[in-house]
Amino acid sequence: MENKITVKDILALKGKRKVTMLTAYDYPVASLVDRAGIDMILVGDSLANVVLGLDSTTKVGMNEMLIFAKAVTRAAKHALVVGDMPYESYQVNPQESIRNARRFIDEALCDVVKLEWFDRCLEVTEGIVKAGIPVVGHIGLTPQTAAAQGGFKVQGKDAEAAQRLIEQAVALEKAGCFALVLECVPEKLAALITQKLRIPTIGIGGGVNCDGQVLVINDMLGLFERYTPKFVKKYANLSPLILAAVEEYKKEVIEQKFPDEAHSFTIKEEELKKLKS
Repeated sequence: MENKITVKDILALKGKRKVTMLTAYDYPVASLVDRAGIDMILVGDSLANVVLGLDSTTKVGMNEMLIFAKAVTRAAKHALVVGDMPYESYQVNPQESIRNARRFIDEALCDVVKLEWFDRCLEVTEGIVKAGIPVVGHIGLTPQTAAAQGGFKVQGKDAEAAQRLIEQAVALEKAGCFALVLECVPEKLAALITQKLRIPTIGIGGGVNCDGQVLVINDMLGLFERYTPKFVKKYANLSPLILAAVEEYKKEVIEQKFPDEAHSFTIKEEELKKLKS
């Protein structure tokens, strides 16, 4: 596809300009994100929270993720689309991991997949990459296993934990990842990791020195009111606007102001007379 961003394009941006990335979960929003020229669209498992109203990303599986991913890829003409591998779609065994990653590519037409760090992450990453599927890694706060990390907290705040994150980052690059998400990592640690790697780092709560940034679009547009992470900047606050529009609609329907003549259809009087006779 002409002007479609590739993995090679993303790699080439390191040291030249920042990589832009946002989540999207449906056709109309993905269309707008794509038209804005965002480099990468992540079909994130965050849809569990911000779209489906669930309390954990562990509660969505492959079936749900593929439905949303298909909607996004129908819209994305320019951006690289990243399918977020859901909980237990890649942790069970390497063979199943490859099969599920392939489903994102073959069925949903995603360009690449993303997976969070876990104990066998390097083995799984190597297998998926060897199968010809590009991988984005994810370290720091990993929401699918946040409970084991002590909850949704900043990671790498002491020297020992920070060293582990550096080692994970280097190992994931060696395993074949072409980009790496750093979530809820101290700014100076994220800068160190970014300097060590040849691949781009994408920060979400990682500070300005990452090679790029990603946010959940429902957060940045003020569409998710349950909570707002510290790293989120609201570029718009759409919830009050939508609420006001719905309330106005309700009022006009009750008062019989909608639909008015401009929003209704007509039939010729002679045809109406025929009908009545």
